Amino acid sequence: MGEDSPSSGTGILSGAGTLAGSLLKLLGVRVSYAVLELADARDAMLRVLLLGVAALGAAALALVSLSALLVVLLWDTLGGWVLLILFGAYAAAAALLLRWASRIVAEGQLGLPVTLAELQKDRAAIFGGNPSDREAS
Repeated sequence: MGEDSPSSGTGILSGAGTLAGSLLKLLGVRVSYAVLELADARDAMLRVLLLGVAALGAAALALVSLSALLVVLLWDTLGGWVLLILFGAYAAAAALLLRWASRIVAEGQLGLPVTLAELQKDRAAIFGGNPSDREAS
């Protein structure tokens, strides 16, 4: 019986070591998922940024050309009012675009939804139950 006691202690330590190792592996996997998702998000963001800058440059040139054409065509009938009309149209477009961008930010579409969902699952599995239930109480 005296020999069973040390082996049961070793079994508990072995089980705790296995659990700790599994938790560390799980953490490593989640960190690697986060790193991969961040790298993908960074690459996508750079592509979108570069394409956006190129599109913005082309659109600006097109808008300047169209504005010049409108001013030339309408100057005889509207005079300086054509410039005020163009200003109002551009200001309205800018306000709508800023509103759209702020809605994207407010909805949280810039986060890491897959990684956060996996971390919530891990938290629920480790601590049991639904994490949102515990936070609500």
